[in-house]
Amino acid sequence: MNDVQASKERRGIPLNQVGISGLRYPIVYLDKVQRRHEAAATISMSVNLPHDQRGIHMSRLIEVLKDHHENIGMQTLTNFLRDLRAKQVTEDAHVEICFPMFLERSAPVSRSRAFLGFDCRFVADMKGKDVDLVMEVKVPVTSLCPCSRQISDYGAHNQRGTITIAVSTTMDKDGYPDQIWLEDLIDVAEACGSAPVYPLLKRKDERHVTMQAYDNPVFVEDMVRNVVVRLQADPRVAAYTVHVENFESIHDHSAFAKREWSRKVQVA
Repeated sequence: MNDVQASKERRGIPLNQVGISGLRYPIVYLDKVQRRHEAAATISMSVNLPHDQRGIHMSRLIEVLKDHHENIGMQTLTNFLRDLRAKQVTEDAHVEICFPMFLERSAPVSRSRAFLGFDCRFVADMKGKDVDLVMEVKVPVTSLCPCSRQISDYGAHNQRGTITIAVSTTMDKDGYPDQIWLEDLIDVAEACGSAPVYPLLKRKDERHVTMQAYDNPVFVEDMVRNVVVRLQADPRVAAYTVHVENFESIHDHSAFAKREWSRKVQVA
């Protein structure tokens, strides 16, 4: 049969990205202690299209995913991108993988255990010889308002919020990223709010968490800065974005703060 996609394109317009999005597909990834986990991921993949080619071969994207889906991680995405480029004979490739990660958590007093979910994302770009790899996790936390605590005769308003951390790591001599685990970023985020969020709390746990938050009041600005201090002290972190959002309990809006930083270009 005729290869229509490979036919000559006469309008002379190259395209930056052509591919598929919203694909649900099973993946397997390793956690920090090297246990294998399965997840239902939502995936986008694309490559660039030269000015003289009419289209890409979409099926080849799925073929590459099938070869790699049982070994997904920051250390393996470079090879994923290389295979995408080789299959499509292009210079650029892009992959975005979103998936839930579940960690078992113990309540602070009763030690009752249950699973807490975290939204995770890997983003990988390859343009020529340049590779950009980003890992991101969204972590729920509790925060208590320092202003409310200061001005109130008793109590203070608190709310649930999310700390989203996205990092790029330094690279080794072979062009692979230095290892940072999603659990590392989750630990950083949970240490920077007023108190962690737990999936299962008994009454004595609720008492503990309520008082813990009261003793550690933080604004969204404080939480971003708390995270930044830890990330900038980590030599493996080459760049980051930290975004904190509070779903305010007494206001008709959310509050947020954000900082972006790179070791190459430091943003004041």
